Amino acid sequence: QVQLVESGGGLVQTGGSLRLSCRASSSRYAMGWFRQAPGKEHEFVATIRWHDGSTSYADAVKGRFTISRDTAKNTVYLQMNRLKPEDTGIYYCAAGSSRYTKWDLYSYRGQGTQVTVSS
Repeated sequence: QVQLVESGGGLVQTGGSLRLSCRASSSRYAMGWFRQAPGKEHEFVATIRWHDGSTSYADAVKGRFTISRDTAKNTVYLQMNRLKPEDTGIYYCAAGSSRYTKWDLYSYRGQGTQVTVSS
């Protein structure tokens, strides 16, 4: 069983930045970040392969968000820059056996942290 705890969400103005953290009780092959806006499905944001740091991003965040990991701390980060109102939502981290882009394929999921971007 892997426990995931997210932190770092908050309220920020358009164009601002936030850094989310996800601390894992143990490492897994891949970690991902997803977000969910009210009334919508979970949307893939980014994923990282634990052993070599290989990453992939959704087109909507490419060039603005950066996923990284600290293997010594079992922590994954999501640096979010140039935030837009459409980035608003609950952000979740997930751990699984591959760099999936679908929420349902991850075995372990955190409780989420709210990100609100005001216009």
